[in-house]
Amino acid sequence: MPYEPPPELAGLSLSEIAALAQSRRLPPLEQWNPAHSGESHMRITADGSWLHEGSPITRPAMVRAFASLLLRDEDGQHWLVTPHERLAIAVDDAALVAIDMEVRHDPATGEAVLAFRLNTDDVVLCGPDHPLRVAGTAELPAFYLAVRHGIEARLNRSTYGQLIAHALEVSPAADQPHGLAVESRGARFPLVPAP
Repeated sequence: MPYEPPPELAGLSLSEIAALAQSRRLPPLEQWNPAHSGESHMRITADGSWLHEGSPITRPAMVRAFASLLLRDEDGQHWLVTPHERLAIAVDDAALVAIDMEVRHDPATGEAVLAFRLNTDDVVLCGPDHPLRVAGTAELPAFYLAVRHGIEARLNRSTYGQLIAHALEVSPAADQPHGLAVESRGARFPLVPAP
């Protein structure tokens, strides 16, 4: 059965986006404790490209499948995990890339909800369970979204631009006590790195 990518976020309501985010069935990595560890000979570059022994993995379905088996441990090491083994994978920056963002408002609460589409077609709703963090400097910030199992998605340039445009709409005064910030699902996220 061929893979059917999800529809564009721009044409979806909040309830449709939420259903899309929850519809992805993921393996229970937290329940697996494989006895064997090894090396995958794989690398994820800073732009989100996946390589095996230096050659690009060009099939999106393969990248999507591998991404569902990915976790990052407390030491920052990324692993591909199956019930039988865990294989180390080199990651240059973040394992995933956020490639689009849409803002919706919860009709019940009026709260903003930031929905991000990843390069694996996953949809993640930013909030307390999937926080947004900023690193780098005020001149060159880098934004990361917590996805699952310790892995993060870095916002690409256009998605970063969407986020800043939204922040300027909701709080145009950049001289606020904590600088620009956004809110999603009741949580507030500053968009300026800590000094």
